[in-house]
Amino acid sequence: MLTPPSGPTTPGAFASSSSAAAGTLPTPELVPVDEQVTGLAIWAVVFAGGIGSRFWPLSTPTRPKPLLALVTGRTLLEDTVGRLQPLIPPERVLVVTSADIAPAIRTAIHDVPDANVLVEPRPLGTAAALAWAAQEIARRAGPNTAFVALHCDLAIGFPGVFRDMIHRAAAVAHRERAIVAIGVTPTRADPHFGYLRTGALLDADAPLDRGGSAIVDGFEEKPDAARAAELIAQDARWHSGAFVADAQTALAQLARYTPEIASGLDQLAHGDVDGWVARLGDSVSIERGLLERVERLLVVSGDVAWDDIGTWASLRRARDLDDDGNGALGRVSFVDSENNIVHAEGGTVVLYGVERLLVVTLPGLTFVTTLDRANDLKPLLDALPGSVRIHPGVTVQREG
Repeated sequence: MLTPPSGPTTPGAFASSSSAAAGTLPTPELVPVDEQVTGLAIWAVVFAGGIGSRFWPLSTPTRPKPLLALVTGRTLLEDTVGRLQPLIPPERVLVVTSADIAPAIRTAIHDVPDANVLVEPRPLGTAAALAWAAQEIARRAGPNTAFVALHCDLAIGFPGVFRDMIHRAAAVAHRERAIVAIGVTPTRADPHFGYLRTGALLDADAPLDRGGSAIVDGFEEKPDAARAAELIAQDARWHSGAFVADAQTALAQLARYTPEIASGLDQLAHGDVDGWVARLGDSVSIERGLLERVERLLVVSGDVAWDDIGTWASLRRARDLDDDGNGALGRVSFVDSENNIVHAEGGTVVLYGVERLLVVTLPGLTFVTTLDRANDLKPLLDALPGSVRIHPGVTVQREG
């Protein structure tokens, strides 16, 4: 079980620790947050679109990835909204989702007002989704309102520290009128993440590990393993998938650097969402369409025990494991077995003398593969009959 760093977690209040208590991480003395902006009413934009086919057979159109309980007993979306509180209450959370899964999303998050669920008329890409949400925040709370944008499939081991980082990033974004990425200190050369190349500190007396901020010299999305190792040696940080800006700055930067969505932003500002969508160009992500292009990007960084829940194999990093490296949800027993992941919703699973397997059980279906093959399920899904792919676990009657 992860134990958060010692010290308070309320915004603006920090403590130093010269030695860590047993089972905790040492907390460096952090620079204070600008007192003029400690009362910022921060909003959140949560991206929760897509079925999430990498988590088949759990993820289906009726139970998409945001509504899967993959790390804790709560769904990914519930975890995301919950860890933002009390800094950002549910009434200040916007959830952007796709039309095909919107009914399931609305049913699952009771605390978020129905009007805060923004349903894309068609898949827009995260850059366009960001523009819509930023415009909505500007309309409801004013153009200078700060918000954090994040995906709902992040694992955060230390949510209190994460909230502190959001608050600190909001203060920097407010002062600098810039986008501030939330970085994470890398623990391995992982080619599946984005990397922030850190440059000059904004304050020479406030390094990143003490709550300071820095200029980002460049953003590199998913470099190969060799390049990732080079970036880590140069003190690059993982991009956590979260960043902070005020609504006005986000919209101005999108208008300048993201031509795929810039046409029609005036229509969006006047509430004509359908007219704006009709003028959109190619779908583009925030990472490709904005963070790689923007002239001035800043970063704050910290240790929040972060991971991206992108594949079944990533759950070995995000879930609590036993002494042999096995992770399980449901009724599971491991005997002489190591480094396995089991998600059991149908009966009891017993693993004996095996390693690095993924086992998923549902009523009516059992799925077994290796963790290595679980990273790419597309060949499997392409080969399966549609009835099994779309409705796993449902018994289909054969004709005749």
